[in-house]
Amino acid sequence: MPNQGLSVNLATVRQQWNLGEAVAACARHGIRAVDPWRDQVASFGLADSAKVIRDHGMTVTGYCRGGMFPSADRDGRRAAIDDNRRALDEAATLGAQCLVLVVGGLPPGSRDIAGAREMVAEGMAAVLPHARAVGVPLAIEPLHPMYAGDRACVNTLGQALDLCDRLGPDVGVAIDAYHVWWDPDLAAQIARAGRDKRILAYHICDWLVPTRDLLLDRGMMGDGVIDLPAIGQMIENAGYAGFHEVEIFSAENWWKRPGDEVLATCLERFATVC
Repeated sequence: MPNQGLSVNLATVRQQWNLGEAVAACARHGIRAVDPWRDQVASFGLADSAKVIRDHGMTVTGYCRGGMFPSADRDGRRAAIDDNRRALDEAATLGAQCLVLVVGGLPPGSRDIAGAREMVAEGMAAVLPHARAVGVPLAIEPLHPMYAGDRACVNTLGQALDLCDRLGPDVGVAIDAYHVWWDPDLAAQIARAGRDKRILAYHICDWLVPTRDLLLDRGMMGDGVIDLPAIGQMIENAGYAGFHEVEIFSAENWWKRPGDEVLATCLERFATVC
């Protein structure tokens, strides 16, 4: 896939630039798509974020993030639903192709993961009419099981697709190679997602061995053990023709390098590895 198929999740350069600077830098490198985070948009301003993205002709491949539905009480669950509606409004203003959902883990003090998953389903059902009204589909991002307790109780692509089937249209998945590469059922579930036209986003990076920090030590494509060409082929065979979005959290490596070096490396690895 040529370089124009690359999107940069702006978390990849969050330590180097603010949103406006990051968008301008991506444009300077010939990158035509981005995925901003809500805190970056809040710091730069929603209207200004939309303007700089529009002025540089960027496609917004997603908006990170919504979700975090489970809560110990009804007020907390209601607050999460309201916050997701606000996130959808922001995503619509930015022209985002989807709202990426990190669905949330167990409420404090709970051991009921089945109950947490039910809260996720109920929360998504509550915000889905608003998603349809503003024209921004919901993209469930299954996270690696190491995050089941605190970040995401939906941990496999199969679980995410079951939830999509339960909720109906305008719900899909964001497939992040970092989180799903290990799954022995991955090929079958990617094919299933393609048949049902559920693939809304595809995120790429690499899994380092050893990994020094399970949140903040993602690798640049080609530096780890994920077979990205094979997964990318599965994604494309499933009918996905959208951007491949690089998303790297790297506190001790890539976040400490010059932003232009990071973007240049993303482009080089995308062309040669992915």
